Amino acid sequence: MSSTIWSVDDHLEDILASVRPLDPIELQLPDAQGCVLVDDVTVPVALPPFDNSSMDGYAVRVADLAEAGEDTPVVLAVIGDIAAGSESLPTVGPGQAARIMTGAPLPPGAQAVVPVEWTDGGTGGGAAASMLPAGQAPEGAAGEVRVYRPVEEHAHVRARGSDVQAGDLALAAGTVLGPPQIGLLAAIGRGTVRVRPRPRVVVLSTGSELAQPGEELTTGRIYDSNSFALAAAARDAGAIAYRVGAVTDDPELLRAAIEDQLLRADLLVTTGGVSVGAYDVVKEALAPAEDEDVPGGGVDFRRLAMQPGKPQGFGSIGPERTPLLALPGNPVSSYVSFELFVRPAIRTLMGLDDVHRPTVRALLDAEAPLGSPDGKRQFLRGRYDAEAGRVAPVGGAGSHLVAALAHADCLIVVPEKTTSLESGAAVDVVLLG
Repeated sequence: MSSTIWSVDDHLEDILASVRPLDPIELQLPDAQGCVLVDDVTVPVALPPFDNSSMDGYAVRVADLAEAGEDTPVVLAVIGDIAAGSESLPTVGPGQAARIMTGAPLPPGAQAVVPVEWTDGGTGGGAAASMLPAGQAPEGAAGEVRVYRPVEEHAHVRARGSDVQAGDLALAAGTVLGPPQIGLLAAIGRGTVRVRPRPRVVVLSTGSELAQPGEELTTGRIYDSNSFALAAAARDAGAIAYRVGAVTDDPELLRAAIEDQLLRADLLVTTGGVSVGAYDVVKEALAPAEDEDVPGGGVDFRRLAMQPGKPQGFGSIGPERTPLLALPGNPVSSYVSFELFVRPAIRTLMGLDDVHRPTVRALLDAEAPLGSPDGKRQFLRGRYDAEAGRVAPVGGAGSHLVAALAHADCLIVVPEKTTSLESGAAVDVVLLG
């Protein structure tokens, strides 16, 4: 482990300088969800591509209904049905109407759509609540419909291009493709799209004391929570996460386990075994300055001026120089380290410009002054009240207090040269939600 004390900013800068966005690939739309768009996408055809009805009703000419009223309905001849997807459209002439369904194209001659509720629905009775089923009209009512209200031109018509026009920018490069964006791409006819794939992140926890949830907890053992939390955090960051069950404190077994994972990893994350104890297996397995296979490879183990999370490791391993971040084993230390270092690395692999969590200023709500070690940047768990612009600490400063972490939605940042914070002080707050 290096004798140099690294700052949080320098360690992060070193990581991000070594991580490059993944190469673009062409993916089918279902596979592109969560990926980042590489190129601008323009609209090839207008949406909607034709004038269409926004209501179930009747396609009409405006002038025919100028005198329509509740007591003086206008009687129009119904010349046919137009369903969504219809290709053969009747021409609506004076004194005529065509039954039209939502999404169906507006026929030639028609200028507007009258909702069915403004008519008798072709029944010869009072105002209708819905359309008669296809086949029962217009013949069932002698091909006539009574209309009780006038209508304005283009009423209840979705105009061609009212959503987007041909040539418009549909999505800009750098957009993360979520459900609405996937829907838009499908709507403009794109079956595939060029993206940077979601990074494959392998999370591997170490420690002979770790048991898997569901197993019997014998004396001296604890449940492996870190690998579950960090794999979930990797998915939340946009990655495809693979969780590897705890590896015992054997350097050869750990090295073999890591090498086995290289085939499916764009980024490796280990947790535990990076401090100065006799069984810090990650450091023992990966600390050589030179990777056996690749000149310049290897993992550098560092001490950072931060709390929690002082011991950290970063480097690369294997023939592809796969980046590896080695995090401490205490639950809070590992999670804070993930947020500060691993998440930005994942977002960089994705090709995003903004890789950091949002940070806001807030006023501290604390029952007593908060102490912080001189020379270290401290990250305290907190609850943020956006409406009040205030933040309150949750739980103590111990790096093992995982229960408090589950109730926090932010990190309160105490600068390196600040040793005490009074209630009401302005602080930086890293939002985790």
